[in-house]
Amino acid sequence: MKKSFIAASIAAALALSSQAVLASQTQNSVSQDTWKNTLLEAKGQTVYFNAWGGADNINDYIQWAADRIKDEYDVTLKQVKLTDTSDAVNRVLAEKAAGKDSNGSIDLIWLNGENFRAMKDNHLLFGPFSQALPSYTQYVDENARQSLTQDFGTPVDGMESPWGMAQVIFMHDTATLSNPPKSIPELLTYAKAHPGRITYPEPPQFLGSTFLKQALYELSPHRKALSQAVNTVDFDKITAPLWTYLDQLHPVAWRSGQSFPSSSEEMMRLLDDQEIDVALSFDISAASVQIDKGNLPDTVRSYVFSGGTIGNTHFLAIPYNSGVKAGAQVVANFLLSPEAQIKKQTPTVWGDLSVLSYAKLSKDLQAKFDALPRGIATLNIEELGKTLPEPHASWVGALETEWRKRYAQ
Repeated sequence: MKKSFIAASIAAALALSSQAVLASQTQNSVSQDTWKNTLLEAKGQTVYFNAWGGADNINDYIQWAADRIKDEYDVTLKQVKLTDTSDAVNRVLAEKAAGKDSNGSIDLIWLNGENFRAMKDNHLLFGPFSQALPSYTQYVDENARQSLTQDFGTPVDGMESPWGMAQVIFMHDTATLSNPPKSIPELLTYAKAHPGRITYPEPPQFLGSTFLKQALYELSPHRKALSQAVNTVDFDKITAPLWTYLDQLHPVAWRSGQSFPSSSEEMMRLLDDQEIDVALSFDISAASVQIDKGNLPDTVRSYVFSGGTIGNTHFLAIPYNSGVKAGAQVVANFLLSPEAQIKKQTPTVWGDLSVLSYAKLSKDLQAKFDALPRGIATLNIEELGKTLPEPHASWVGALETEWRKRYAQ
């Protein structure tokens, strides 16, 4: 009787296992068929990709991708260059208010943080779609990094596809500054000793806003509160050390804090002209790219603060009213492919960190990533040190509003 029970149990287990395998095979078959249909539907479509256009090397990379996508999939990709991603978000919101629920003017947006939260909260997104992309299911490990599934504290829920990872880095010219300041307090000490040599981009430019968050992380004793929605905490109490700090920094900053650079690119020009001593970027290869282009001396090097710097994942999203959702998915899938991610991580192309899981790559693909040149001023993963998480998305608008109230000219 006992042997019969064991035999029956084994038979039942084998049956369940066979059913699971069959279900998995069926699911894979359905997914493959669905993607084939997506590819067929996408042929001949034109995708209007709204993306920040402030860096020539990034624009060149997008054009390279457009050429490859046209050749491979017969999909035309056209970049609409933005100075502020919120402009695209507001356009989709205006189209929804006007009842334009199909054939919208935007098909794909490069975004993250508060812009993603605004689109998600206002039901402006198509999806979930990211888990349907072959490149995502094959190469992305959602457990590898919290920012793949939490965008500035907002659950991604498959409504955007990861495109790259960034981290704040600082730059200095070793020919004129051998020991740069490596924390927010040290930056102020340096600025007081060298008036006019330190600055940061003007908020709401995203890097300027990030500088505020970096400073707040280092200065506030209430760091845990930054992961909560800003309207649930005592904003004035938590941010008081930040405003005290900036009140001291601005009088000894570049142009006495009466004006600020418009971008990282302007900061690098000022560094090249020896007007300032420290520049910053969200692109870990920015210095290498500009050295390669002849825009910075080859004595410039990148570094990070000792206690870590803010990092995040940036994404691609499809508006709910795009008329070419199939084409947009094809573009997102290609930009997530190993070919496109390897090209993107090349320091003299862009240098943006890949979102692909190294462990999920084949040995050949791992070798291609391993063979990438690092760039003369590009930090490796170990040198980047600790990555600080982005505060909850609601902090961005609150910090920018308060900054402008206090310091905008």
